[in-house]
Amino acid sequence: MALNVKVGLIGVLDMLKFKNMAKVREQAIQAAPAKEIKGEFAINNNAKLLHPDHQKLVVSEIIDHPGAGAKTFVFKSAEGKPLAYFRAGQYLSLKLQIGESFVTRPYSISSSPQWTLEGKVAITVRTNPGGFVADWLLENLKVGDGVIASGGEGQFYYEGLRDAKNVVALAGGSGITPFLSMAYAIRDGIEDFNLTIIFGSRTEENILFREELDAICAACDKVKVVHVLSDEEKEGFEHGFITAELIQKYAKDPYSVFICGPEAMYRFVSGEIDKLGLPGKNVRREMLGVTKKVWEQEGYPAECKDKTFKLTIRQGPNEYVVDASANEPILVAIERAGVAAPSRCRSGECGWCRSKLVSGQYFTPAENEGRRHSDVVNDYIHPCCTFALSDMVIEVPGEYLK
Repeated sequence: MALNVKVGLIGVLDMLKFKNMAKVREQAIQAAPAKEIKGEFAINNNAKLLHPDHQKLVVSEIIDHPGAGAKTFVFKSAEGKPLAYFRAGQYLSLKLQIGESFVTRPYSISSSPQWTLEGKVAITVRTNPGGFVADWLLENLKVGDGVIASGGEGQFYYEGLRDAKNVVALAGGSGITPFLSMAYAIRDGIEDFNLTIIFGSRTEENILFREELDAICAACDKVKVVHVLSDEEKEGFEHGFITAELIQKYAKDPYSVFICGPEAMYRFVSGEIDKLGLPGKNVRREMLGVTKKVWEQEGYPAECKDKTFKLTIRQGPNEYVVDASANEPILVAIERAGVAAPSRCRSGECGWCRSKLVSGQYFTPAENEGRRHSDVVNDYIHPCCTFALSDMVIEVPGEYLK
């Protein structure tokens, strides 16, 4: 059945205009002068500011914390540009050249987000006996030195749609840094939740940021700090370790638990938190890092401990063959060989180091398994948390921020 459609004069003109649109556009292009079009869009500039590929920073101040064996490094932009804003609890990934090695390390930001509006940001580094980067920073980084850093990274921040209004933060050692940033943000009116920090230290002298925390608590009734000393019994301090009973003593229902500290603390506290029966969404963990004793992980083949394998790294047209210890992530072997490879979180979470496995056997601790299912199926790995169990061949993306 034929359908008669009547089109008015205006409709006809609209159709003719549409039909001629390409011709009109081409005429406009041909009539325009042959010179470069320059223009900036505010939304693009804001996106680059909030999510930069990298930031060139320079050390403007170093604050020593002698009793805690730590230093705070205050950075400003090396180019006089505004710094990327961040959420309290996020980290910066520093890219450094130490000798012939290009290495990265994530450090929680210890300053208020408000500092970025003044062109400043700070991280705090604590001595790590036997470590590589932390002690190098403490011994070598000085005012005026430049570093390359990411913008604020990570998901360890307060989210009102997910987290309870009351947060109990469990901190150990330098794990206080993201919570110090959160406390500053609450004091400065940037964040709005109640924060109770249960902070474990060995002795009163070892407490990091005690004066700063006391000042915040005095200025803001939404922040409270409970100090727990493992090696001393003193009036005004809790003694021992952070247990389920201690958490319940200071928590106000309903509450979320945030955790940041060394590996040993994670192992102990995780068992205590299980006793609380909290929903999974109410337990937040800062990036765990990668275990230093992978052979103790469930599923790790004991016969591979202490073995060394050959790791072939393909990066563009280049190929490198290096030794890889089964006891450490293959990213460490890549960096030790002087190969510049991308990485940020070093915990298997962000996927920045995602690489293609060509051949070989490997082990990834379950707690660091952050790959997408498609990557597991298609043989992509995160070298930051992957341990060699045989000779391996991998294709690694290039890293151009040298």
